[in-house]
Order: sequence, then structure tokens, then C-alpha cells
Amino acid sequence: MRDLTPGEVAARAGVRVSALHFYEREGLVTSTRTAGNQRRYARDVLRRLALVRLAQRVGIPLARVREELDLLPGGRTPTAQDWARLSAAWRDELDERIVRLQQLRDDFTGCIGCGCLSLDACGLANPGDVLGGGGPGARRLLDPSGRAG
Repeated sequence: MRDLTPGEVAARAGVRVSALHFYEREGLVTSTRTAGNQRRYARDVLRRLALVRLAQRVGIPLARVREELDLLPGGRTPTAQDWARLSAAWRDELDERIVRLQQLRDDFTGCIGCGCLSLDACGLANPGDVLGGGGPGARRLLDPSGRAG
């Protein structure tokens, strides 16, 4: 079976060629070069791309995905057993993120409910009124250069 061109991989994986090249620069997939210096991808790159895209869809950072893929012996394509290990490890991270997002949602709803975004009461902009310890006056305004004042 012959290797795939970037266009073939992109079409089958549902990504743009530019995204494929980005994933390669990020170390998530690899290619070989023909005598004419054209990229070619082994067919197993499709499974790696599927894993990368699924991880992205649930919010796993690409750096974390690369770390895990780098742990695979010989840079091989993940197997079902590898995926089970990865998904179990990422499950805890996702559960923590869900809890943080639910808290953010609840705080956000409360903040919108008061309508003021008060710096002394807002759990989002100023949890526990930590900015109040800096004395009177604004603490979050930007000066004309864009730096915090």
C-alpha cells in the first residue's frame, strides 16, 4: 500500500492541509519526503489525527496530546489499549475542568443577576475582594499604553 499525499490525508481526516502541516510542526504527526521533496504520510497517520482531533474537541491541549504520543514506543500509532490508557488519564482532567466550568457558570449567573460586576462582591472579577487590600481606587483600569494601572 502506498503512502498518502497531504491532500489525501487532509480529505480523509477532515482537516485542511494547512492544519496537517501545523500538526506536523507541533510533532503530532510525521511525514517522509519523496525524491522530489514532497511530503508523504503513512496510512496510520489517520488514526493519530483522529486521536488528536478528538482530544482537541474535548479541550485537551495539543502540548498534552504530544506528551502522551511521545510516550508511545517508537512513535507508533496508538492502539485501542493506548487509547484506553489515554482516555482514563484525561478523564480526571476533564472531570476537574467540568467542575471548574460549572462553578464559573454558577458564579457568572450570580454576577449577571446582580447586574453590577461589583469589584467588592464579584466572585469572578475580584474573588474575596482581594483587590480591596490594595487601597482605594481602581485596580483594573488600563493606562493609554495598555498596561494595568
